Formats: sequence, C-alpha cells, structure tokens
Amino acid sequence: MKGIKIIYNYSTKDRTGIYAVLIIFIILIYGILGSIYIMGLDIYDSIYYTIITLATVGYGDIIPITPLQKIFSVTLALSGVGVLAYIVTFIINSVTQNLQDMRSGRIMERKLSDMKNHYILCGFGRVGAAVCEELMKRNQKVIIIEKNEKRLEDLEENENVILLNANATEDKTLKKVNIDKSLGVIVATGSDVDNLFIVLTTRELYNDAWIVSRASKKESIKRLKHAGANKVISPEASGGTDIYFASVQPNLVHITEKHGVEIIGKELEILRKYNCHLENIEYHFHGIKTPVSRTIGVLDKSEEDAFIERINSDKNVRESLETIYSTVNEVHSHLVSGPDQFFLNMAIKELENEGIVLGVNLSFDEINEFTKQFKE
Repeated sequence: MKGIKIIYNYSTKDRTGIYAVLIIFIILIYGILGSIYIMGLDIYDSIYYTIITLATVGYGDIIPITPLQKIFSVTLALSGVGVLAYIVTFIINSVTQNLQDMRSGRIMERKLSDMKNHYILCGFGRVGAAVCEELMKRNQKVIIIEKNEKRLEDLEENENVILLNANATEDKTLKKVNIDKSLGVIVATGSDVDNLFIVLTTRELYNDAWIVSRASKKESIKRLKHAGANKVISPEASGGTDIYFASVQPNLVHITEKHGVEIIGKELEILRKYNCHLENIEYHFHGIKTPVSRTIGVLDKSEEDAFIERINSDKNVRESLETIYSTVNEVHSHLVSGPDQFFLNMAIKELENEGIVLGVNLSFDEINEFTKQFKE
C-alpha cells in the first residue's frame, strides 16, 4: 500500500473556484448585453431575462421572435445548463474530497496513536534514507516525517512504517508522533537550523527522549548538544549506519560469551526468537585492549541456516572457525540489537540459561580477567 500522505492542494481548488466565478460572470455579461442589443430589452428586463433563461425557468413572458433572437436564447439556455452542471459537479467533488481528506486524516491519526516502541525519523534525504534502510533491515518500527512529498513517493508503507508528509520543525507535527512512547528520535534533515529546531522542540515536548541528530557543519555539533541532542553525528565523517547505531544505543547491548563453534546455531536461534541481531563479533586476546572485530550485520533466517549448514558440511570452514575460537580461548563479545529492552533482556536471559554468557557491558579489565582465567 502506498504511504498515506495527507496533502490539501489549496492552489488547485482556489484556481478552480476562480475559474467558475469568472465563467459565470462572462455568461451573465453575455446574457445581459445580448438581451439589450439582440432582444431589445431595457437593463432591468435584460437582467431578469438572463437569469430566468440561465436557470432554465422560462416563464414565457418574453419570447424571442427573430432567428437571431432564438439563436441567442438557445445559446444562453445551454450556457445555463452547462454552468449548473459544472457547479453541481464542483460541489460534489469538493464534498467528496473533503470527506476523503477527513477519512484519511482519521486513519492517519489512529495509526499514529497506536504506534509505540518506534523510531521517529525526521528527514528522508540521502542520510535519512540510509538510516531508514538500517531500521528496516532489523524490522524496527518507524515514523518518517518528510516535508518534500516527492521523496516519499517510492517508499511503501507497511505495519512497521508510517509516512507523514509534514514539517518536523512544527510543534503540531511532533505532537502527533508519540515521542513519549518512542525508542528514539533521529533528526536527519539537511539543514542544521531545522535540526536545531527539531531537537529543541522534541526535548521540550518529552524531556526523556533519546535524540540523535545529524550535523552538516562542525560548528553545529556543540549547538545541537546544548539544544538537547544525546548524540550528534556528522555524516561527512560517518554514514547512516553510525547514525543508526547511535539511535539504537539504548537498545544495543554488549555481551561477552564463552562457547565453541557447536553453539553458534543455538545462539542464532535464540536471538531470532526475540527478533534480535548479532551486529558484530569481537575476539579478545589477553592483554590486548582493542579486540579483533568483524561486522556481521543483519542476516535473515535463510542466510543464518546456510551459514550453519556450511559449518557442519565444510570441514575446512569448521576447522578455521575452531582455530579462531581456540586462539582466544572461546572468549568473544557481540553487539546485540533488539526491538526494545524487553526483548533484549529476554534473549540475554535465555542465553544465560545456556551457560554461555560471561557478562553484559563488561569493561576491558573485566573481559581481560576472563581471558586470563581461560588462558591455557
């Protein structure tokens, strides 16, 4: 289904109304002047004859006699019928459009009021689109606010995505999107001034909101932080993925584990159950502060199953992984993202029940103790 975008085109309707009045005025002038010069009536009878003819009443008290008078009367009467049809059609279309606008507005208001545990993305330009892609990969719910309608044309709306063609700098727009029920507000317009207004308004509306803002200029970073942004990211130095990770930081945990290759399939199964994702893997070496890290990203079920199948069927792949795990004494960490804290906690609890979790959000010193403890 195409995104619902409530747009009232005032300019088109205004022009239509002006054209209608202009046409009626021209026909009235035509009728009055024709009645004077063709029918030979005075000004008062001319106005009277024009109106009753246009209204197709025709009392018969003034009768055209000459062929020219008859032609004039017929054209005036046909003009009246055309004008009436035009007016009726215009009224019906206007009423229908207003009813559709009201219905669309109610649908949108209901969808917005039902949204919770979602992200609010302000701006759908190059950076906003990159952030949105990361959110969609992880099945996160998002309300996209973009004032340029054309940018939303190719984006499909679904149960996780609501498109709102509006200006995010306006208070009334931000009041609609349930900031208090959201997981975070991502401010990604191309204007630092607009971003500043959005951050200020968001912080004013909901003091506890998690706000991540884009900054196009270095000098704007400090201003945006003072305005209330929790994180400010420069897309010139980083990309949409970095903005995404900053946005989901409250729902992103760092877990440290100890397990062998044979547990990988079970681990992925548990995380999939709660719609959580392994964003990376970090291999820890004793005494070395910076781990060796590899990005994993979002894998769908088929990709995960294919990976496990390859481990089980390809001896070389399995032996390579076992060598890596053995080198770090099976101690490694993951950044894990999830829909919200509840599902993250559920996933971690189940992983803990499997006996493979050493800790959550551990410091280097704490992890180093584990690598030392398990060092052969």
